[in-house]
Amino acid sequence: MPSGSPSASAAAARTVEATKIYGTGDTEVHALDGVTVEFEAQRFTAIMGPSGSGKSTLMQCVAGLDNLTSGQVFIGDTELGALSERRLTRLRRDHVGFIFQAFNLVPTLNAIENITLPLDLAGRKVDREWLDSVIDTVGLRDRLRHRPSELSGGQQQRVAVARALVGRPTIIFGDEPTGNLDSRAGAEILGFLRRAVDSLSQTVVMVTHDPVAASHADRVVFLGDGRIVGELADPTPERVLDRLKRPSR
Repeated sequence: MPSGSPSASAAAARTVEATKIYGTGDTEVHALDGVTVEFEAQRFTAIMGPSGSGKSTLMQCVAGLDNLTSGQVFIGDTELGALSERRLTRLRRDHVGFIFQAFNLVPTLNAIENITLPLDLAGRKVDREWLDSVIDTVGLRDRLRHRPSELSGGQQQRVAVARALVGRPTIIFGDEPTGNLDSRAGAEILGFLRRAVDSLSQTVVMVTHDPVAASHADRVVFLGDGRIVGELADPTPERVLDRLKRPSR
């Protein structure tokens, strides 16, 4: 992990006055407007907000996929803005996991090969005991030799979840990870993410528009116009929906 790896109650990632501006002059848009937020280690956080609120921009900047205009982003105690491109790439590879809406599996590889691909590319040895725990957590034991075309959408997303977990990253980011799934498959994936936090001590941050998906998290952070406009602990679908109906302030 990065120096000063977070403990269970510490922040796995955080931002300080994070600002992201697109365009200039009359076309200038503040996608993030001074956001300071922490994502606790070994907790499941959902990020919500209307289209254009900055939720995806926040996730991309915290994950090191985009640069801030000003402010700071930390993974553990490591400030991303202080890293060279090479060191940033290495940090993303070793300490950040991603689960995308579109799965992003390699079609010519079977499930187990897709799961271990990040470790193979990094030249890292697979921890067989941890790999077995991940496979059992996502329920893929009988599908490991199947290619993506032979798997359902829910099964493909389980592979993507396992791929994000297998390297034991400091933090896992999900960008609408259930967006392409039916309600049953989506519920399975959310259950797996919940178990990854509870049983495997992982840290998950998920962007979603769905109150039901958000209710699987320990905490929901609400954005509006590039700013934090509220938080909700121990969310239920009803409480999330009620909060979304309130005007941002």
